[in-house]
Amino acid sequence: MSQLVNPPTYRNDTVLPLPPEVQCPSWAVDAACSGNPGPMEYQCVDLQTGEQVFHFGPVMGTNNIGEFLAIVHALALMEKQGIKDKVIYSDSYNAILWVNKKRCKTTLVRNAGTEQLHQVIARAEHWLKTHKITTPIIKWETKKWGEIPADFGRK
Repeated sequence: MSQLVNPPTYRNDTVLPLPPEVQCPSWAVDAACSGNPGPMEYQCVDLQTGEQVFHFGPVMGTNNIGEFLAIVHALALMEKQGIKDKVIYSDSYNAILWVNKKRCKTTLVRNAGTEQLHQVIARAEHWLKTHKITTPIIKWETKKWGEIPADFGRK
């Protein structure tokens, strides 16, 4: 992986050091979880501006749930705001698969501590089943491009 300059001279569509293959305008989403399950949070970053678009958590959950919810949250917000010219990047193959199948295939135990999150998951699944998704969801290639810009930096 080559070192990127902030911003590269060939990029006029972003303030971030993005590889040439990364489309802009776009949003990047990522989740972080301390333990599995554990305190989980997710966020979205606008790759044009570097600004945080949204943040959720922490709540008791798993990283995969956070990655899934981050994509759905981004899709719903784009629809609500009438944004049609962006793509979404996620570094989670599982989350992208779950979104495409419109189902969060989690094994997180449902109890008093996770009930609220299970309700959020149900709402996200319902949203996916009742809305047409036209925004491309692209796998962020961490091995080639480094950490996704929405990363929490806790590794």
